[in-house]
Amino acid sequence: MKKKPCSASRTIQTDLVLPNDTNGHNTLFGGALMSRIDRVAGIAAMKHCRMATVTASMDSVDFLHPITLRDAVTLEAFVTWTGKSSMEVFVSVTAENTFTGEKRAAATSFLTFVALDEKGNPTAVPSVYPETEEEEFLFSSGEERAQNRKMRRSHSREFASKFGAKK
Repeated sequence: MKKKPCSASRTIQTDLVLPNDTNGHNTLFGGALMSRIDRVAGIAAMKHCRMATVTASMDSVDFLHPITLRDAVTLEAFVTWTGKSSMEVFVSVTAENTFTGEKRAAATSFLTFVALDEKGNPTAVPSVYPETEEEEFLFSSGEERAQNRKMRRSHSREFASKFGAKK
């Protein structure tokens, strides 16, 4: 399978923040942003592997600055690291005040997607390689994040067995 550059999956979406997306502080609901993050990351994952994908985990979402009603929100996603059938996707969120043009980093997120074959089973994905300094920075620490995900997933399974739904 031929390797692909991170840039092959780069996906950018910009949208306005509307009143129904905001809370009592007139800032974007965190869950509304997480939904947007999941969608743009899913598109980036599909562009990388050119197959169906599912979200395996939303590894982190760090809210850095509030996103307000006067903002346009831009999400930029790309695959930063790959396993056998999994892809790590980084999403950067920028808020821009549509009246002043002021931009600020609003959030960052890492998600993991798994590629699926036509029967719905996990299937191999192309490796990814960085081309820019930003991509190299994220790629070089991808293996460590993958190991952390595996440990966290193991702990989550343990918690679920102790605190999950009782039969």
